[in-house]
Amino acid sequence: MNDELRERVETEAEKHALVNAVKHGSDADVGAIMGPLMGENPDFREHGDEIPGVVGGVVSRVNGLDESERRDRLAELAPDRLEELESEDEEDDTVLPDLPNAEDTDDVRMRLAPNPNGPWHIGHARMPAVIGTYAEEYDGEFIVRFDDTDPETKRPLLWAYDEILDEVEYLGFEPAEVYKASDRLETYYDHARDLIEKGGAYTCSCSGETFSELKNDAEPCPHRDKDPETTLSEFEAMVDGEYESGEKVLRVKTDIEHKNPALRDWVAFRIIDTPHPREAADQYRCWPMLDFQSGVDDHLTGVTHIIRGIDLQDSAKRQQFVYDYFDWEYPEVVHWGHVQVDEYDVKMSTSTIRELIEAGELDGWDDPRAPTIPSVRRRGIRGEALVDAMVQLGTSTSNVDLAMSSVYANNRELIDDGADRYFFVREPHEDFTVTGNAPDAAHPPVHPDHEERGTRDIDPGSRVRIEEADVPEDGERIWLKGFGCFRRDGTKLDYAGDDITAVREEGVDVIHWVPADSATLTQMRKKEGDVVGYAEPGFREAEPDEMVQFERVGFARVDRQEADDETVVYFAHK
Repeated sequence: MNDELRERVETEAEKHALVNAVKHGSDADVGAIMGPLMGENPDFREHGDEIPGVVGGVVSRVNGLDESERRDRLAELAPDRLEELESEDEEDDTVLPDLPNAEDTDDVRMRLAPNPNGPWHIGHARMPAVIGTYAEEYDGEFIVRFDDTDPETKRPLLWAYDEILDEVEYLGFEPAEVYKASDRLETYYDHARDLIEKGGAYTCSCSGETFSELKNDAEPCPHRDKDPETTLSEFEAMVDGEYESGEKVLRVKTDIEHKNPALRDWVAFRIIDTPHPREAADQYRCWPMLDFQSGVDDHLTGVTHIIRGIDLQDSAKRQQFVYDYFDWEYPEVVHWGHVQVDEYDVKMSTSTIRELIEAGELDGWDDPRAPTIPSVRRRGIRGEALVDAMVQLGTSTSNVDLAMSSVYANNRELIDDGADRYFFVREPHEDFTVTGNAPDAAHPPVHPDHEERGTRDIDPGSRVRIEEADVPEDGERIWLKGFGCFRRDGTKLDYAGDDITAVREEGVDVIHWVPADSATLTQMRKKEGDVVGYAEPGFREAEPDEMVQFERVGFARVDRQEADDETVVYFAHK
């Protein structure tokens, strides 16, 4: 490849890399730009073996720029493409669709119904994000109702109730009221008694297998026609704990010939021998199924609109039978598809995450590898950034993908201005001795966009540390950010002046560094694995919970500073 062609490849690759990075709000990806690059430049194809190497270097340089620098550079190279991307950004802003028949509703009231069997994974944030936003838009409100009526297979964790309410607050919302379904057993019993008296329910002692065969054949259960008095007596015996688990259930009488077998005479109450973990509910053994409990509660708490997964369409149909018996009006329902989140190797499932924690494969719910709200929160992701990304997904009935890069882009806008800059050298190369007439101190800015914050004063001492990837070839120059230009001479870095044209016109790389003798030992916790390195001495002044930006590395949240131990930070994103 001759020099002229190489220059063309670099120019075109830079344009495509910038478009890719700006469009997705994240680092450019070599694989993603190779197709468009070769498609627009067919004469490049005969050099296919050499092109990726050139592109890789260009992508690396683009990824070293921050978002504003990428946009500025794209404006120079291809202003029309930047204009198109900005136009697409405006068009792609998803506005939540109007709630059905909300104009006919005096007060919009929605509900969040978590199961307190653990903290939320990231996908759980979609519901509070959307219903909280709807409540604000319609000047309405939402309630939190803990659906904790399964003390066996979805056994609640006592501390998870407060944890989930704390997560709702982290996302920026406050419920109008909070209920625990396990406090409301007597209410469900009363409605079951009323339903029995209306001839809408019967007790059944068929085995699950027997009833399944009858149901699938559209044949009535032999207990279906017993009189309400007998049913009521047997239901009271269920409530009093006179039956063992599986011995008796209460079924809602529907249409035994309904075209959907799942709707035929479904179970409303069953016996569970496992005591509930809450002391206020541990005496109960007769527990409502979710469709009965939730249906009754939605009516009694005044819920006007429900959002639920597309896979739960049968729930509304089951509950409609109960509503018809009581002559209630069913709330408006919006069904949506599942949300899938990229970047994580761990399955987004509360039970799976709990198993990994119990097995010692994750350190806890806030392990950076866990796809949970406690995890992203500890990394310094603001709740607002997560909410905005979830709202942009809308309420499509199709499954949707949440790119964490969109969350990071939102978060970057929220934290960038307030994040002071520091140097952090990851797994450094051996130290270099500083020689020549170098300045006594380096003075990089605290924040490049805020001169009023002043500069950091870093005493380099006699030795500095840099990252392995930044070590120049012997005789080559590098620019230590805020310090000056140096030429490598074996294990020495010889001062070569402070003329910035070395960077601007001669292509000398600008790198971060730390003084070897006074740097702060720092552990960075990341999804990909922990990294140990050294931060500049002034980083010791950063407060726990503060967000900082390690230059050329990314944003991080200070987790703890210990005088006699290493500092610990959690990596947020680039």
